[in-house]
Amino acid sequence: MKFRVERDVFADAVAWAARSLPVRPSAPVLAGLLIEASNEGLVLSTFDYETSARADLTAQVSDDGSALVSGRLLADICRSLPNKPVDVVLEGPKVQLTCGSARFSLQTMPVEDYPKLPEMPAATGTVSSNDFAHAVAQAVTAAGRDDMLPVLTGVRIEIDGPTMSLLATDRFRLSHRELTWNPQTPDASVAALVPAKVLGDTAKSMTSGAEVTIALSTGGTGEGLIGFEGTGLGGVRRTTTRLLDGEFPKVRSLFPNEHLTVAKVNKQELIDTVRRVALVAERNTAVQLKFGDDQLVLDAGSGDEAMATEAIDAEITGDDLTTGFNPQFLLDGLTALDGEFVDLSFTQATKPVVISSTDAGEDNGFRYLLMPRRLLS
Repeated sequence: MKFRVERDVFADAVAWAARSLPVRPSAPVLAGLLIEASNEGLVLSTFDYETSARADLTAQVSDDGSALVSGRLLADICRSLPNKPVDVVLEGPKVQLTCGSARFSLQTMPVEDYPKLPEMPAATGTVSSNDFAHAVAQAVTAAGRDDMLPVLTGVRIEIDGPTMSLLATDRFRLSHRELTWNPQTPDASVAALVPAKVLGDTAKSMTSGAEVTIALSTGGTGEGLIGFEGTGLGGVRRTTTRLLDGEFPKVRSLFPNEHLTVAKVNKQELIDTVRRVALVAERNTAVQLKFGDDQLVLDAGSGDEAMATEAIDAEITGDDLTTGFNPQFLLDGLTALDGEFVDLSFTQATKPVVISSTDAGEDNGFRYLLMPRRLLS
């Protein structure tokens, strides 16, 4: 194996392929990055039996061949290389990498022990890469992080014709984002539960091209697999991941059909105020929000401890009420929203609030539902 490749193209592809490598692999070879050189160019791959990544890129290949090296080490090396062409050659049990006057020698692992990457399922449709990345970033806000509840660490993707819905919840909050996309068949109807971290990283990393192709298996070969294909620096990027097992809770009904109190506030002003007032809130205590007289008053702290209070203008329709929320969860939802103003919609003080953008436009269908916290008396 012998090839020459541009430094930026190689470094970007290595970093992308290595991003999903396991921190503690179950077998040493699963920490490896597979390099395959042929007359068709260069292919870089990683796979840990759950998530695979493959980057195709153009290179000047002198000799065909393949080698398996430490993915994280190679990524660290490529990140530090000078801006000159990179020459890579396999010599016996080692890969020699040269870039300008910098030279590295990497120990290889047995290629024959490396697992075969899964095939991409048939394409289900395409979506704007930027729209998809933004929608996923909003949706994963509410995804759980407790591995003891694996179903809640995923994002449920629901496809109904040209509409794609993304849902996530950790039991305390719920995010719902809708966007339009281009299905292969107009009446497509399918759902999948995708690990939130993989989905977030993948969507964010595939914005170089105009579109992302989504390939979701619904039966037969590749059952329980979703694939994404997009364009990266120097070539095509593909990634697959296994779907999560289990029944995602039926959360759509948690969004109420009507609201008795709706408060319209300036988003950034509310964010800044929550951050200031929350400075005195003890761990796991709520920030109080009091709605009334065209004002929203925020309070935190109690008794002999530090206290804070601040009021901001609000357009309030309906009954006055007082409630409280986990300040970080509230900030997570607010910062995920677009637009200048947000609506906080209530049925009653002890029920969840639905936070949505007032002026982000019809194309941004993001809603964030947050459960209230008990206020200290």
